[in-house]
Amino acid sequence: MTKRNIDLHCDLLVYLMNPDSKIDDREIGCSLPFLKEGNVKLQVMAIFSPTLKGSTHFGNQQSQIFSDLIKTENFYLFTTLEDLENHSETGIIAAIENASGFCEEDEKLEQGFRNLEKIIEKTQKLLYIGMTHHTENRFGGGNFSEAGLKQDGKILLDYLSDKNIVVDLAHTSDALAFGILNYIDQRNYKIPVFTSHSNFRKICNHKRNLPDELVKEIISRKGLIGINFVKDFVGNDNSENLYRHIQYGIENGAENYLAYGGDFFYDKNHPDKSRYPFFFDEYCNSTAYNSINKRLEENFSVDIMEKISYQNAENFLRNLGY
Repeated sequence: MTKRNIDLHCDLLVYLMNPDSKIDDREIGCSLPFLKEGNVKLQVMAIFSPTLKGSTHFGNQQSQIFSDLIKTENFYLFTTLEDLENHSETGIIAAIENASGFCEEDEKLEQGFRNLEKIIEKTQKLLYIGMTHHTENRFGGGNFSEAGLKQDGKILLDYLSDKNIVVDLAHTSDALAFGILNYIDQRNYKIPVFTSHSNFRKICNHKRNLPDELVKEIISRKGLIGINFVKDFVGNDNSENLYRHIQYGIENGAENYLAYGGDFFYDKNHPDKSRYPFFFDEYCNSTAYNSINKRLEENFSVDIMEKISYQNAENFLRNLGY
């Protein structure tokens, strides 16, 4: 049994926007009972907003929900790796999935940065920011667009250049991902990058998954690749594909950069019924880490299991100064 598990991405905050929802509801795979049973000692909580009018309302509300969570007895604000040894509760840290959550399409960029500062004030820390979601916005292209890095995206990178906030490439178009990396290099910025919840395109050919060239870039920059459990990105035909992704990562130099990014979200009201169920039964909630770790020990080794379950993520956080 591993000492602990670290997960880089979940959508509990979105679920908790519903006034009838509770942190111990078993309706969502990352609810408190599942996190506890799955020995998740650090869970990154994404603040997600779609790109539409009123998107900053989502950012505002979810940052307030996060602020309230860290005042409860069930969670604490993760600030240092020592916390993981000293706390029995689940540590949480906030992140932003889609910059539309702090800056709407028709809003002045200066106001967007003020909105972002308010989110940081409420959450106290942000681990990462992803510029886009599925669609294109003022910063660049999402997964299902062809757009690259736009001028506002460059200004956002300028803003982040000394903030010690990771740029997440999980929901970028390929053009945006490489545009971000090229701009960081041109300006000689020390901005860390990773992908919080994406798999490998060679194993499952989906735009949400990483092409080999981007995998190599993340590895060379000592980033992380958070393995995603959503069926569409694992490969719909077989739950065993999860281990094919992990094996492919190991074979292609990512042994020290693989982590978990389960992407658990509330899917019961999703409009696309053709995608149900969104998760395989074998890993439909955070308790699955126990059985996945067991399989990783059997298929690979204890060392690799421990790297993926927590050590690689801890090394990355240590390099950020946590």
